[in-house]
Amino acid sequence: KKGQSITRLKGGDPFIFGRGGEEAEILAEHHIPFEIVPGITSGVAAPAYAGIPVTHRDYSSSVAFVTGVINKNIDKESYWKHLALGPETLCIYMGVKKLPEISELLMKHGRSSETPVALVHLGTSEFQKTVVGTLSNIVEVAKDIENPAMIVVGEVVKLRERISWFEEMPVESAVAKLTYQ
Repeated sequence: KKGQSITRLKGGDPFIFGRGGEEAEILAEHHIPFEIVPGITSGVAAPAYAGIPVTHRDYSSSVAFVTGVINKNIDKESYWKHLALGPETLCIYMGVKKLPEISELLMKHGRSSETPVALVHLGTSEFQKTVVGTLSNIVEVAKDIENPAMIVVGEVVKLRERISWFEEMPVESAVAKLTYQ
């Protein structure tokens, strides 16, 4: 109302689990002009920095970006059954605490217990850590991983062995250092 410009900066993409849609609705409802600048979602950025493309001609022609924390009105069994049988790659946000349940439900509903899984903790940062396992052992493999972490499920995870790049770089090359005088 005072004619000032305000910038709302979000990490990733504001329309992918960033509540940008809800915020835009409120602005539109109040006739406040706004501009949306898309970003790169962590569901693409974190796997890329771990050497995992979310799609690949030989491994995956489909990807789903989903949350591990589902709405209470949604049937959990149906939700995970659909995902177990559907997209070849799953990028699961906010799922670390639900990892035991997620992996169990995916196997129960048709994903092979040998399906590769990666967790990328603090993806794209100098503190990034990636662990890899399968649906059957990922809970144990990832026991020390905390949020924030992106969970990637699918055959594309196998590519990490060949094209992992970021974590292997010397820190001096990977991260721009700022010097204050």
